[in-house]
Amino acid sequence: MAELKPEYDRTSELKAFDETKAGVKGLVDSGIKQVPRIFHHPPDLLEKNSSVSDDGICVSIPVIDLKGTKKDPGTRQEIVEKVRSASESWGFFQVVNHGIPVSVLEEMKDGVVRFFEQDLEVKKKFFTRDVRTKKVAYNSNFDLYSSPAANWRDTLFFFMAPDPPMPEDLPEVSRDIMKEYSKQVMQLGYLLFELLSEALGLQPDHLKDMDCAKGLAMLSHYYPACPQPELTLGTTKHSDNNFLTVLLQDHIGGLQVLHQNQWVDVPPTPGALVINIGDLLQLISNDGFKSVEHRVVANSAGPRVSVACFFSTVLLPNLRTYGPIEELLSEENPSRYREVTIREYVAYYRAKGLDGTSALLHFKL
Repeated sequence: MAELKPEYDRTSELKAFDETKAGVKGLVDSGIKQVPRIFHHPPDLLEKNSSVSDDGICVSIPVIDLKGTKKDPGTRQEIVEKVRSASESWGFFQVVNHGIPVSVLEEMKDGVVRFFEQDLEVKKKFFTRDVRTKKVAYNSNFDLYSSPAANWRDTLFFFMAPDPPMPEDLPEVSRDIMKEYSKQVMQLGYLLFELLSEALGLQPDHLKDMDCAKGLAMLSHYYPACPQPELTLGTTKHSDNNFLTVLLQDHIGGLQVLHQNQWVDVPPTPGALVINIGDLLQLISNDGFKSVEHRVVANSAGPRVSVACFFSTVLLPNLRTYGPIEELLSEENPSRYREVTIREYVAYYRAKGLDGTSALLHFKL
């Protein structure tokens, strides 16, 4: 006979955890040896961990060298083809020679560590679940109360474009590098949207003129070392609710992409940035480009840090609707999605939480 597990009040436990304002790092600092039940994921969600294809060949996401993009038309065309291929088949690629100095990348990672490892009383001043009116928000799990299981990570979230916070509203320990890094990511974003526009057969400025590069949110994640990484995840399987993500990850690894129903590791490559297509770019490209599900496994080596920059205008009072781009539609390729505002899309995504299903399905025609 199956052993009856003692009842536990999940809501009370979530609330007790949330009210500490210390996040997952606070649990680790308190010396816990077991992962609390609110973080336990069903075993079937933790399986299928493989980077080897059925025929035994090691599979890896494309790495694209951006050197010469602006100088040589022939090189640019080759890069556009690589971007198109990666965006259609993987939805993910890494870029090198992207123009952001390694020193800036390293200082950005250090800035994340400084924020999360500073005195808790200082960090608590940024704690909020109100990302609508608060310019800078620190918390653990945006979907803590709606997701089936909590993730082993803490996050600092804010928008850096087009309306950045006042300098004094940003954390003092990482203020300067956050401003510098976001400025550099915006420049890289303009280039990537040009390449993606050309990869769709459109004019270079097409996606930029649709405001795809107008808004930039920065999410700094801190994944503490986990005493039982086999029981939980750093981030549940999900796709991103934006146009495009530029991700800086440290040396520890843990990011995995779901490719042909296999989890493929995205190994940390020194100096590289990970780029992935978001749901909104899949929608406006009418499924031409793929917004692919990915996750972060928990680790015992941590802390792992990453910085995800989301190109999205969700917080702007923007009633512009987005549907598949007309130039891409034909009798053979009719529109697959209804028009939607970004705010409506993200509201649905957030309410649903990271439950492992794509929010895109809700907007299909």
